[in-house]
Amino acid sequence: MASKPQDSQNPDTQPQDQQTQIIPFTSITLSLPKHLPIHFIPPPTLSPNTPKLPTFIKLPTQITSIFNLSITHSISKPSKSIPKSITSKTPLLNPLPITPNLPTDPSNAAALRRASVVLFRSDLRVNDNESLISANNESISVLPVYCFDVSECRNSKLGFLIESVKDLRRNLQARGSDLIVRVGKPETVLVELVKEVKADGVYMHREVSNDEVKGEQKIESVLKVEGVEVKCYWGSTLYHVDDLPFKLEDIPMDYGGFREKVKGVKVRSVVEVVDRLKGLPAGGNVDPGEIPSLADLGLDPVSDMTRVKPVNKSTLIGGETEALNRLKRFATEFQGQPPKETKDGNNDSIYGANFSCKISPWLAMGCVSPRAVFDELKKSTSRTISASSNGKDGDDSGMNWLMYELLWRDFFRFVTRKYSSSKQHNKAPVTA
Repeated sequence: MASKPQDSQNPDTQPQDQQTQIIPFTSITLSLPKHLPIHFIPPPTLSPNTPKLPTFIKLPTQITSIFNLSITHSISKPSKSIPKSITSKTPLLNPLPITPNLPTDPSNAAALRRASVVLFRSDLRVNDNESLISANNESISVLPVYCFDVSECRNSKLGFLIESVKDLRRNLQARGSDLIVRVGKPETVLVELVKEVKADGVYMHREVSNDEVKGEQKIESVLKVEGVEVKCYWGSTLYHVDDLPFKLEDIPMDYGGFREKVKGVKVRSVVEVVDRLKGLPAGGNVDPGEIPSLADLGLDPVSDMTRVKPVNKSTLIGGETEALNRLKRFATEFQGQPPKETKDGNNDSIYGANFSCKISPWLAMGCVSPRAVFDELKKSTSRTISASSNGKDGDDSGMNWLMYELLWRDFFRFVTRKYSSSKQHNKAPVTA
């Protein structure tokens, strides 16, 4: 109660307090009006000794060009417009998303893997190779690798395999990459290379045989210890395993039942290869290695068992390049053949034993995918329809038998994978 009279009797105290409240405003404004509204700031009663407050404040030109603030009697509501820095076209000024971009988003370089390894197995191709393209899209650098496992090399196809690996290296080099070749167990070689280039991901295709499945399990086991993720893809069949209308363990054990089940399933589009692949990791100077010869692998180069048996006395050259050339030649021959009808009216003649795609050795080695074969023949089939339909609709000559052969191949590979990846002992016989 005594403080109020004391404040009223001491007029110098009130101006000092009000003076203190005004100073912060002058520090953040460019100018102050001479007459402020009474309801906003009460006019102080200044003592004769109080220094006169400056009406204007001079600031450097650089600051005045940035700020243009003033105090008014009304308080404006904050603008809802987005700050200019957020809407800038400069990527570095864009706001960060609430959730980070996935590694598959090429625009987010920070989320990409530092280095990845692509292990080629029975997929010696760059076209329609999902593991290669996925690694290329999700990584800053990619290290393609092939391992010659002598314990699994068969004399009857080793020469064809060596030619296919050479062609794969040439195709990778033409796209700015290379192929690292080693002789040894894949799980051992991969651990060494992963440590050397500090890779954090390994990409590969899954296979179907029992030995191949065991090899996958060994690779996944040793890389798990190293903290390296293994990403596996499916690409050895016409129909993708994930598109089947049943679980793999529930596959019909007769071809007729399988064929009925997969009716209506669409064949996925081929995975297009890019013109320029990511380069090799710069962290380690990895020696590409020499592709071994038959003698290097301890085999007799002149043995007849080291060659694939020729078809119709023609020389078979391994590799994706030869496979695609043969496929195009077959498509041209297929397009030029006139339609032939069987007794039941179906155009499914294969024009004799010599009229065949003869692509099986390259399919087995993965130099070309079943989807690529189907895609090329489908293109040629559409041209045949326009040239020889004569206003009639129906199946094109040769397409039925080709689909028949590819479906048989799918059926056996799916059944093989079923029993290779399971511990079933009561195996039902496979029938037609």
